[in-house]
Parts: sequence; C-alpha cells; structure tokens
Amino acid sequence: MSRFRLIGVTVLALLATACNKDGAGKVAVSADPLVISAQQQFKAIPASYKDIPGNQASDAQVALGAMLYHDPRLSGSHALSCASCHNIGLGGGDDASTSVGHNFQQGGRNAPTVLNATFNFAQFWDGRARNLFEQAGGPMVNPIEMNSPRDHVAEQLRSIPGYARPFADAFPGQASPITLENVQTAIAAFESTLITPNAPFDQFLQGKSDALTAEQKDGLKLFMDKGCAACHSGINVGGGIYAKFGVATDPGEKYRPAADKGRMAVTGDTADEFSFKVPTLRNVTLTAPYFHTGSAWDLKEAIRVMGKAQLGQDLSNHEVDRIAAFLGSLQGDQPKVLVPILPASGPGTTKPVRN
Repeated sequence: MSRFRLIGVTVLALLATACNKDGAGKVAVSADPLVISAQQQFKAIPASYKDIPGNQASDAQVALGAMLYHDPRLSGSHALSCASCHNIGLGGGDDASTSVGHNFQQGGRNAPTVLNATFNFAQFWDGRARNLFEQAGGPMVNPIEMNSPRDHVAEQLRSIPGYARPFADAFPGQASPITLENVQTAIAAFESTLITPNAPFDQFLQGKSDALTAEQKDGLKLFMDKGCAACHSGINVGGGIYAKFGVATDPGEKYRPAADKGRMAVTGDTADEFSFKVPTLRNVTLTAPYFHTGSAWDLKEAIRVMGKAQLGQDLSNHEVDRIAAFLGSLQGDQPKVLVPILPASGPGTTKPVRN
C-alpha cells in the first residue's frame, strides 16, 4: 500500500469513529446495536450545503455557478455543458457507459455522479483533481470533452453582456471578475449544493431504527460483516480512499481493461496499478451503469463482481438481494434545481465549432 493511500485509510478511520450527530447538532442516542455499529463507520449527510464545514460559497457564486453549469457555450460546439454528462435528473450522471464529447468522441471512463461529490476526498476516478474547483476546470478545456481552449473560456463569457452583473455580484471588488479561475470557483460552489440528505440510511444513522426495513438491516449487516465497509464507509459510503480493483482476483477485461492503469497513470507508481478512487454508493440505484468502465448495468451484477474481485467471495443470491436492498436505502432527497435562463449571446460571441 502506498503511503498516500495509507494516510487516506487513517483519515477515514478517524472520521468513521467520530460521533454521529443529528440535524440539531446533538449526538444521536440509540439502543439498537446495529445503529451503534453503523454510526462507527458511517456519517449522515447534512441538511444543506451551508451546513458543510469549510464551505465558504456565497449565494451569488452558487447562482452564477448554476448558470455556467448549464451553459453549452462553454464548449467549442455550443452543444455540451457540464449538465450533459452530469445530468441532475439522472442521478448526477448521464446513463451511459462512457460519455459523448466534442465531435462525438467517446470518453474513456464512466462519468461519476456529481451528487454529493463535495464529500469526496478527490475527484475523477484516478483522483487527478484534488477538489471540485480543480475538477470543474478539466472538462471545459479537454479536447475530447468540451473542447474550449483555456483562454477562450473567459473571452467567450466576456462577449456575453448578461454575464457582467452575475460575475460582479459573485466576485465583488474585482476589476475584471470574468476569469477561468472564477468560472471554476462558481461551478464548484454550485456543485457543492448538489447533496442528497434525508435518505432512510441517514435517518437510521440519526437514531431512527425503523427507518430501514428488516431486509435492509440484514443487508447493512452483511455489508459490514463481509468487508464492503472497509472501503465504502464515511459520509459518502465511499469516496474516501483509493483501492485496487481486483484485490482478491482479476475481475476480467470486461470490467477492468488492462490498458487503463487507473491511479498509476497519475502517480507513476506501479503500486497504484488498477487503483481507483472508491466511488460513492449514495443514490447508487440511480447511477447505473457501474464501474469506471460503465460495464455493469445491473446493480446485483455489480455486487457479485465486487464480492468476487474485492473480497474473494461468491455471494449467494440471498446475500446479493439483501445487500442490494440496503443500497436502496442510500437514496436521499434529490436536489431541486431550477434550470436558469441564460443571457443572450453578444455580437462578439464565438460561433460553434463542429469539427
């Protein structure tokens, strides 16, 4: 295990042992041993993005970020926006194995959900972005994705008169607030609001024992006892460490193609070969297909693959059914997002490039 991954595991363990709190900030007390056990490994999602510790986003930045998130003119073709691959109505993904980018180019990996991404310790499957700010800058300038040159992003937005006021409000005191850095800040601010609190599992963690059905409780116990929670824990039931896909056995070319080395391509460390950021399982029933390849469309298939590849176990149909039932309890209240009316293009706004 690399030193970086060891640090991630240590931090996650510290978080997992912290006291869980309810919405009023009081420690949730329960006599249910399963609730107590779960509270030691997981944490409920807060009620709103303003409850997230360290979140300094202003309302004006969030409003601007919502506009930019939905604006296809940030792409060279004027056909793609952040919402194209991270559709909030589709669980924060795009219901595709890999996404279609500029000029119908195909991306190399499945688009991770944007929902609750603010709780991930890094972004992208390989962790090449440390946070939402860094992540927001990647797709816009990637020639396979949105294909908008770095200098062009700000130039394009400056050519749209209606963006002047929202940028001035979001970044007061700046003489020239329309910059790529501020675009990334605003998009990240908006994305930090896309959380899904109040799932049955959150209620369970807050001490409401009957929030889960008997089948879901059986699935939770299996999830912890089998070892799934060793990687899928914390507030996001994942998203807190890197892990090798195929710890126990090679899952095969369909699920883990040999050409994609995962985290190793970022670090150059052979110990990171086939390691990926452990994905969040929040809202997992809405985010098929699964894995970085988007190669499993059925949740129960994904559970069987993980049982064999990560735990070295052939899970029974009964066990798979119960674990799937538990995972269904991770679906929280979905964000209510009003698609913004975007300002009209100006005479200097660049026309679409379609090749």
